[in-house]
Amino acid sequence: MTHLIIAGATGLVGRITLAKALADPRVTHVTAPTRSALTPHARLTNPIVDYEALPTDADWWRADAVICALGTTRAKAGSDAAFYRVDHDYPVMVAQTARAHGAQSMALVSAIGADARSRLLYNRTKGEVEASIGALGYPSYTIVRPGLIGGERQEFRPAERVSDAILRVLGPVLPRQWRISPAENIAAALIEAALAARPGRHIVSAAQLA
Repeated sequence: MTHLIIAGATGLVGRITLAKALADPRVTHVTAPTRSALTPHARLTNPIVDYEALPTDADWWRADAVICALGTTRAKAGSDAAFYRVDHDYPVMVAQTARAHGAQSMALVSAIGADARSRLLYNRTKGEVEASIGALGYPSYTIVRPGLIGGERQEFRPAERVSDAILRVLGPVLPRQWRISPAENIAAALIEAALAARPGRHIVSAAQLA
């Protein structure tokens, strides 16, 4: 039975991951640190946190596995530095603190095209966060790399709406890695990776998520 930490539980993938975790009989308890309160649940601890001042000595960090679905867009963040803070620094702080408290398994939402050597901010940031967390020594580390994430977001993203519509039409003729990655599939992959805790480093590709 597993105590699971989910970071990013208010986002599209995080919300679904949280629901799946709370419904999974293998999960004893879920801790989901957020900036605003979640719907209460008997097996959920929901500390209200500021990611700029995480309480690194809190008891709720003592978990078996961690799922990180934190992320934003450059437009929403407002600057390159702010985007990097959310998509690199926050996930690393979560992973580092949980590992220091004994977590053994880590599952991270990254992205197709992640490459620490890329000239593109988004791809480079995703590649760097993969590497930074990989250096923390988790016995089990799974990176999930979706393409365009499909699902109903609470926020409106015009460019993603257009891309989603195009890919839904072209999906049947596209290679699997370029098809939409349903949020449900991503959440399922994260839960399975975190709970199975297979030794070593593993990558779940966009083709596997389509």
